[in-house]
Amino acid sequence: MVKEKLIRKRNEKAFNHKDLAEYLNISQTQYSRKEKGEVEISDEEWERISKLLEANVEDIRETDPNKNITNYFENTITSNNGSISGNYYCNVPEFLLETQKEFIEMLKKEIQQKDAAIEALRKRIEELEK
Repeated sequence: MVKEKLIRKRNEKAFNHKDLAEYLNISQTQYSRKEKGEVEISDEEWERISKLLEANVEDIRETDPNKNITNYFENTITSNNGSISGNYYCNVPEFLLETQKEFIEMLKKEIQQKDAAIEALRKRIEELEK
């Protein structure tokens, strides 16, 4: 879901993607994905953006109630303030998940074919050794 209110307010304040990306300490591409709704904007980011744009969070925040593609991963992220551990949430588009599933299935089939070829070679080696 494109963040129309955020875009409108950002434009009113004459900020571009690069400005907000630098302010949030993320790449311009990552910020663009957040504004397009491809990646979730965290509560902390909404707070920081609202301060920069001199607006209430409620006036710029838009959430997609139908979005249910949220996955979390235990990991460690290094930031300018040091290392932070915990759960971090990210949105993964469904088409990417499906592509990954198809790729995994293809790899499983290739592994089965490889295993069958190895077994056939082992049998052939045993026959030749006799």
